Amino acid sequence: MQFKFAFVSAALATLAVATPAPRGEPASSCSTGPVQCCQSVEPASSSSAAGVLALLGIVLQDLTVDVGLTCSPITVIGTSSSCSAQAVCCEDNSHGGLISIGCAPVTL
Repeated sequence: MQFKFAFVSAALATLAVATPAPRGEPASSCSTGPVQCCQSVEPASSSSAAGVLALLGIVLQDLTVDVGLTCSPITVIGTSSSCSAQAVCCEDNSHGGLISIGCAPVTL
């Protein structure tokens, strides 16, 4: 339990100082991991995002941060089937694709 608390605290500290790629930046500017394809991107304060965050026990200090819901990594950029939803660069992709935190749209 202490490890989970330490991990979440570290993730929140990272989010507090991290700056995601500005809106509309090319996917190549994503330095936090693979670009994600998310079914929806919403503020953390939205009811659906808040529900997933609560289910996972994640507490965010900034509820205006955008989160991606139901995300998967895009491994091959440039193909027509890369992402039929929203391509984003997220600061925290460590929740098994259920939710990604600190997301900003990118251009594929």
